Amino acid sequence: MKINISPDTILVGIGVSSGIGIGQSHLLNRSRVVAIERRLQSEEDVEAEVKTFLAAIAHSKDQLDVIKDRADSSALADHLYIIDTHKLILEDQMLIDETIGWIRQERLNAEGALQRTLNKFNEVFAGIQDEYLRERRSDVASVGDRVLRSLLGITQQALTDIDGNAVVVAHDLSPADTMQIDKQKIVGFVTDVGGRTSHTAILARSLGIPAVVGLETATSLIPANVPIIIDGDEGTIILNPSQETFREYLDKKQQFDYCEQQLKDSANLAAKTRDGRQVALRANIELLDELGPALEYGAEGCGLVRSEFLFMNRSLPPDEEEQFTFYREIAIRMAPHPVTIRTLDVGGDKFVADICLQDEINPAMGLRAIRFSLKEQLLFKTQLKAILRASTFGDVRLMFPMISGVAEVRQCRQLLNEVQAELDAKRIAYDPQMPVGIMIETPAAAFIAELLAKEVDFFSIGTNDLIQYCLAIDRSNEHVAYLYQPLHPAVLRAIKAICDGAAKANISVAMCGEMAGDPVYTLALLGLGVTEFSMNATSIPRVKRIVRLAKVRDGRRLSRLILKLTTATEVADFLDNEMRIRFPTAF
Repeated sequence: MKINISPDTILVGIGVSSGIGIGQSHLLNRSRVVAIERRLQSEEDVEAEVKTFLAAIAHSKDQLDVIKDRADSSALADHLYIIDTHKLILEDQMLIDETIGWIRQERLNAEGALQRTLNKFNEVFAGIQDEYLRERRSDVASVGDRVLRSLLGITQQALTDIDGNAVVVAHDLSPADTMQIDKQKIVGFVTDVGGRTSHTAILARSLGIPAVVGLETATSLIPANVPIIIDGDEGTIILNPSQETFREYLDKKQQFDYCEQQLKDSANLAAKTRDGRQVALRANIELLDELGPALEYGAEGCGLVRSEFLFMNRSLPPDEEEQFTFYREIAIRMAPHPVTIRTLDVGGDKFVADICLQDEINPAMGLRAIRFSLKEQLLFKTQLKAILRASTFGDVRLMFPMISGVAEVRQCRQLLNEVQAELDAKRIAYDPQMPVGIMIETPAAAFIAELLAKEVDFFSIGTNDLIQYCLAIDRSNEHVAYLYQPLHPAVLRAIKAICDGAAKANISVAMCGEMAGDPVYTLALLGLGVTEFSMNATSIPRVKRIVRLAKVRDGRRLSRLILKLTTATEVADFLDNEMRIRFPTAF
């Protein structure tokens, strides 16, 4: 039931795209399709159902081609790779073979068989600890839903049919939906589900449309055609705003729009503090098509190249040549800027069927990341060869994830030496001086940062996992997610210890987790000793604005003050107040 909307009714979700949207609510039916299983009667029915399923796959590809053609000249042209990703999912042999297997072996109808396959995929993705990779299940779900609708003959209202000044309210929006948004008509969107790292959220940020997700019951609470304000920074929705509230948010929107234009104009300016410190701002990427937008937003290279995408949704891992081609292209396109490639950061049962391991009770603490690579050494050495070969085409750097001790680093170095010897024997070129670093993501690594710094050329702090492990919480568990606190004193002290250990060895410290892209944290992180930041490309202009207004010595004073505080709430309140006072035009 819809609630009785009194003036200034407030709903709170997760703000994933900044900005203020003021308009009328438009309810869009995007609830997931639930397929019903039924048994087929004859062999002829079975083979007919297989053909029906394959026809639905083909029809879904055609739909995506139409969307891609329409978006080709839009503001989202740089994100067409997302549509290509969805087409790759449609072509995935695991998806196709498993579904056809259910049809033939269990005599299931096509939609029931596909639903079983999707349920299995969802279980696999739910066990992934990395937030970015875990969100990729939404892409699989979106593609599966498209095929199910084709099988069931269900049509959807297109976003292109919506009248102007609308705030779209839906259970979820697929990336394909988002790519059809007309900014002249749609001023924001609100969804029941979703997170910051979903492709839909990324697209919303690229479009510059405010978005709030994860409200859980928005579609059941918000009526159609009511006045609505969406604040993508605060993650709030205001229904039936009063005149006073309307005027307040109209002023906020005008100020925000002015600041946004200033950000775009400064994208190519140097990221240098007022006291002369040059700060490297780089992009996190996983696909080649993300390189163009990264450069447009002013990225000085890639601080984190996720290699996991190469290994996803396939029956066999990529060979050396496929990986080499991918890494080489990134190095060439980003030259002369550096490119830091992280080796495979997955658990054994997550992606590649040919290398699957037994299920683990607690995969976050089990055989994942560098532990998995050191066990699967043939796979690891193949990746190392590809990265080494690519190192002659640009400033390539190698990074090992989830290191917890010196012994692991030395084992990785030994395997790297073996691979270099194999390339030498074949007279294959590589950069023998390629920098080698590690991700600091565990409390153990933070405690012995000074020891680890003697073994490597650079550190990169992965705050997403470091926070989880420091505070012993699972961000995906709704019962304890409130304890995920980036400004917890333990986390801040861990970052300080990591930076101090690096400084003694005179090596750089990058940060590539979510904290790196939040401008509220920038000054404090500079003061703690972080020298490089890597983030979603769209966050670079905002962080750069703070860098250019800041002084590192002010950051040091600020960091000393927050390290004396005793709770995450105290730190957050103090830091928020300080940043608004120091940089009033930036927040």
